[in-house]
Formats: sequence, C-alpha cells, structure tokens
Amino acid sequence: MNFHFFKFTTFLYLWGTLAYLAYIIFLKGTLSKIGLTLVSIGFASHTLALLTRFVEAGYTPVTNLHESLSFFAWMIIGILLMANLKYKVKVLGSFLAPIALILMLFAFALPKEILPLAPVLKSFWHPFHVIFAFLGNAIFTLTFCCGVMYLIQEHQLKSKKMGAITKRLPSLSLLDDLSYQSLKFGFPLLTLGIITGAVWAEYAWGRYWDWDPKETWSLITWFLYAALLHQRLTVGWRGRKAAIMAIVGFLAVLFTFLGVNLILPGLHTYSNW
Repeated sequence: MNFHFFKFTTFLYLWGTLAYLAYIIFLKGTLSKIGLTLVSIGFASHTLALLTRFVEAGYTPVTNLHESLSFFAWMIIGILLMANLKYKVKVLGSFLAPIALILMLFAFALPKEILPLAPVLKSFWHPFHVIFAFLGNAIFTLTFCCGVMYLIQEHQLKSKKMGAITKRLPSLSLLDDLSYQSLKFGFPLLTLGIITGAVWAEYAWGRYWDWDPKETWSLITWFLYAALLHQRLTVGWRGRKAAIMAIVGFLAVLFTFLGVNLILPGLHTYSNW
C-alpha cells in the first residue's frame, strides 16, 4: 500500500516541479499556485506513504537509502510549505521542489522491500536521531537555495541584465534574512542530531564516538555551519560571503548523507545505505 502512495506522490512532485519551473519562465502567478497545490497534495500523499510504511514495517521507516531519500524529500517539501506560508516567496518552490523530486526519483530506483530491522537500529534513540538530523538538513536545503538565489540575483543586478528570473526572485535583503533565519533553526537541530547519535552509539557500541566516516563528516558539516553562524553573529557576515558559505555547507551535507554512505565503508553501512 505504501508504494502506491509513493508513486502518486512522485507523480505530483513531478508536475508540481514543472509548474514551478514554468512559473519562472512564463512569469504567470497561476503557475506557482498550481505548483503549490500539487506539491501540497503530494505532501499529504507522502505523509500517508510514510505512515503506511511505518504501520507495515513496525518501525520508523528511515533505515535504508530508499527510506532515507524519501524521508528527506518529505522534510524538504514540509519546509517549503512552511516557508511559503510565512514568507510568501513563491519562487522558493522553483528551487526546493526540484531537489525533493530528484531525491524521490533516486529513491524510486532503489530496492523498496521492507526488511527485518537490524538489532542495532532497535533503539529508543534512533527515531530522535534521524528526525533531528534530517530536519536540520532539510532546513539547510532552504539555506542553500537562498544562497543560490542570492548569487543569481546579485549577478543579475550587477550586470544589469534584468531577466525573467530577476523579476521573480526576492530582494537581496530578504534572501539574506531568510538564509540567516533558516541557519539559526537548522544548526541547533543538526547539533541535537549529532548528540542523540552519540548517545545512541554509546548504547549500541559502548562508545560515544568512533570517528566513523559519517561521524567525521557530520562533525565537519557542523563546524562549517558553526563557523557561518559565528561569523554572522560576531563579524556581521552578510550577502555574498554568507551565501557562498551556505552553499559549501550544503555540499558537505550531501556528501555526509550520500557520498559517505555510497563510497566510504563504516558503521553506518549496516543499514544498506
């Protein structure tokens, strides 16, 4: 049953993404409304997909790469809907929805069977760890998109090439503020994700830290965002520097999430990531 919802969700995200991209090209507000409607329905369907998989599996469905990609995409769309509700920035969907769609398509190509839960995953701390970590990463996806939009808008304004996308992107000050606000929410969640992961590791392996590749890269990612937050708070970093650092931080997030799991062996490979 959960796979039927999953397929329907992917279909809705696909057409929602196309509507959002068309919004940038054709400058028609109706297209952004269509995109928002489709991804909103998709989010509801995605929620049902996760709930039915949870019921069928009997555990939090974030134990392999298929489930993790799907969960990450769900979080990203959830952040998109909340940001749209608060900031009314229609073009956010043109950047966030494609990322969620790519994750769903990747997940679609992976094995989807529900397997018995590995003993190490039968932990009280597992759900807290993955929820904090993925929610933090989803918020950092918004930070990343704001950074990309900032650089695009800045380039357009400096070159005085007022293209179609320039008319749809928010002001530089709004993009910088949204990037900063998302950073302030995402960083504590990443921190909680690392802390709960360390506590879980102590229960599972008898040690809080083992310098496993994912642990190491999670710490690198944490330091990158800590440096960005520190520079914003103490030095007053704004604009281009902060946007570039937000992009670098998200590249570290992606490598920690995908690169480490697919390339580097370690303790986290038990879950077939």
